Amino acid sequence: MNDILQRVTGEHDFFKNILEKIPGFKGYVEREDRRAADKLVRENVADEFERLWGRISALQREVISNGELDKIDDLESASLKLRQFIDRVRTASYGYAGFFDAVKVNTEELDQIYQYDAQLLELGTQVSNAIDNVEASFGTDGLPAAIRHLVSVAQESVDAYNSRDQIIVNMSADTAA
Repeated sequence: MNDILQRVTGEHDFFKNILEKIPGFKGYVEREDRRAADKLVRENVADEFERLWGRISALQREVISNGELDKIDDLESASLKLRQFIDRVRTASYGYAGFFDAVKVNTEELDQIYQYDAQLLELGTQVSNAIDNVEASFGTDGLPAAIRHLVSVAQESVDAYNSRDQIIVNMSADTAA
């Protein structure tokens, strides 16, 4: 996760380096860097989950083609959960003003956010593996269990984002107090 923040901070130009020497301006630049890193992480997460959502849509078409209509509701549940996750990640306001406008951010709290971001990226791998399992289970008795697992992992994604969001809201409240 630090590589994303470094990527953002590494793009400073000569002008910003000079302005950082002005009292108070450095904090502004750091806040902007945090906003940019937050945006970059969430765009990458949303793009990955969008790709996974497309794979679930393809699975739904395959289930319909195979006449296994009793499985479509569960696949739709997984699809809706991922869509909810993607929409929340994409449409959240970048930077959470109360949190990122504070000049002093506790490094430990910032690390907590980056840990959640890493978890969101890891969940993408878990969702992908669950989709692989559903694909491999077509035509077997294991298909219903594979679909249930996919629904469960999709819900974990929504829950993880909600937890990340709540941490930021709590930090915003703490910095405002």
